[in-house]
Amino acid sequence: MERFFLAVLLGLLMAACSTRPEPGEAYIVENIEMPEGLTSQVGALEFLPNGKLIAGFTRGEVMTYDTTTKEWHLFAEGLHDPLGIHVVSNDEILVMQLPELTRLKDTDGDGTADLYEKVTDAFGVTGNYHEFNYGPEIDSKGDFYIALNSSSSGGTMRDEVRGTINLEGRDGETGNRQMFSTVPYRGWVMKLTKDGVLHPVAAGFRSPNGIVVDNEDNVFVTDNQGDWVGTSPLFHVEPGKFYGHPGSLVWTKGWNRGNPFRLPLDTLDSMRTRPAICFPHGILANSPSQPVFDRTGGKFGPFEGQLFIGEMNRERIVRVMLEKVNGKFQGACIPFLDSLGLRKGNNRLVFAPDGSLWVGQNAHGWLGDVGIQRIVFTGKQPVDVYTMKLTTDGFQLTFTQPMQDTAALNPENYLFSRYYYLYHHNYGSPQQDLEKIPVTAVKLSDDKKTVTLQLASLTPGYVYELNLGNIPSKWGQPLRNSLVCYTLNELLNN
Repeated sequence: MERFFLAVLLGLLMAACSTRPEPGEAYIVENIEMPEGLTSQVGALEFLPNGKLIAGFTRGEVMTYDTTTKEWHLFAEGLHDPLGIHVVSNDEILVMQLPELTRLKDTDGDGTADLYEKVTDAFGVTGNYHEFNYGPEIDSKGDFYIALNSSSSGGTMRDEVRGTINLEGRDGETGNRQMFSTVPYRGWVMKLTKDGVLHPVAAGFRSPNGIVVDNEDNVFVTDNQGDWVGTSPLFHVEPGKFYGHPGSLVWTKGWNRGNPFRLPLDTLDSMRTRPAICFPHGILANSPSQPVFDRTGGKFGPFEGQLFIGEMNRERIVRVMLEKVNGKFQGACIPFLDSLGLRKGNNRLVFAPDGSLWVGQNAHGWLGDVGIQRIVFTGKQPVDVYTMKLTTDGFQLTFTQPMQDTAALNPENYLFSRYYYLYHHNYGSPQQDLEKIPVTAVKLSDDKKTVTLQLASLTPGYVYELNLGNIPSKWGQPLRNSLVCYTLNELLNN
């Protein structure tokens, strides 16, 4: 009997030891050596079926990189600011550049494209420097989505343009820094159907430098803080809706309301769809870029199915935890990785077949950097917030590991504040109605992973910013991130 109890005790000890995570960094950042003489401003990144990386650079080159031999090869050149790639096969890609969506194809098998073919250019171009185009992203039906930048008030229209001119898409006043849409369909998300026709989907975007389609054909787009955009958002894009920047409204079918910049602010506000996620400016992200879903099957750590987004203005990748409340997307954002050798200008993201995350950097005249880096999961489990979900009277936090119960149950370790951002023509917005919200009750699950927080009040239309205190894991490891921000648009029905 004594031997039996000793065996049981030994088994329990071994099980406890086996679940104890290894110390050390969960992720490391590696630099990829770039070709000599190349201006390595990355505008597009994807992987070919053969495992090679294919990258577009803003000076016009498209190159492949063999991850085994570390060799670069020129696939195509002469493009105008390519900012997105869709891979068709090892020999064929679609590239979104400023003038058009282009097919590049290697027809003779020498590794270099010899066919350059227009797929669509059914949108306007004025020659304004800010008329960037993003995508294409494909849905399950084989339709493609692209996003078109609005034109910048800091630039001009050329004498020769492509597309019908409608000056109602511009405010007309000088010095007000409002971007504009004087040719179709600047500031729109568009859909290219399999019959080759480009259809307008939704208006109201300022600088949508990131577009992704999920497994259920939901389209998400990031935009950048500026005029009419109080803080940078992530939008769930639905057909026929308006997302806030007025100029593009003039290209709405049947529009007869004149210059949209002249509409009352309350009218525009009542028309617009709110962001699913707000990235608090100067706190979480200033210039979000391409979003990608983790579909690696756990090769990149514990965040399968969540969204990762680049940040241009600092050494950061952002993670987004979406949920649906009353049929609408909202949720939380959190820093995923800061520093560790990561550079600024994180413009394009793609997951490799081995589960690593490749990041292409770009300055493009603004704050940023150049080159490509690779983020690798080491197998050491991070201590982090896994999800943040809304409850009827607060939030539920689930961590990636069991947490130390005394610290996890201390209300003083959960400091909430709430605020919102103004919708107006000014460039950005300060926080409005900033208020601290006390935590009135804390519950910890039996497995020590989930904390349920009751708050003194919940009000829709606010960002709830949570700053976590010293809450170590069960084994004493510190949290990787102490900041989480939840965008509360909808309350749960009781």
